[in-house]
Amino acid sequence: MPTSYQSPMRGDKKSEAKTTSQSTETNTVKEVATVAKVLEAKGGSVYTIGPDDTIKTAVTLLKDRRIGALVVTTEDGALVGILSERDIVRKLAETPGQTLPQKVSDNMTHDVETCGPDDNLIEVSRRMTKGTFRHMPVMEDGKLCGMITIGDVVNYRLTELEHEALQLKQMIVG
Repeated sequence: MPTSYQSPMRGDKKSEAKTTSQSTETNTVKEVATVAKVLEAKGGSVYTIGPDDTIKTAVTLLKDRRIGALVVTTEDGALVGILSERDIVRKLAETPGQTLPQKVSDNMTHDVETCGPDDNLIEVSRRMTKGTFRHMPVMEDGKLCGMITIGDVVNYRLTELEHEALQLKQMIVG
């Protein structure tokens, strides 16, 4: 059975062992933030559309779901592209008045960058920033299991910073 802590008394032998139970190092999380952590908080819902659907259908889905991108999949769930608001706006500028009846497959981004649940969140955000895109499908064992956005990454990091600030404040006050 563990014993309770008793403060040192005069005459006690000094212990050479040093404890650091209230240091910054021991009170801050050392685990690496991963895509899985973000998906735990937001869920793995992904809105998809077929490559033969029209841009009009995509626009309606984007508006109704209040999202910025759709993952384009085949009937068997295979990832074939991604269609973002940015893709649609560019096409509207190129073909005014003729965009809505066009197929998703003719307007989507074909070369989609993906990540996995175990990927480091900082690396994923760097890839998104470098590639200038805001949405990244999450794949596990060849199957779509989520979607991460740059907003998700920023929100996760802000929450981490708030938690760290609270811990530091408690250490100073407590």
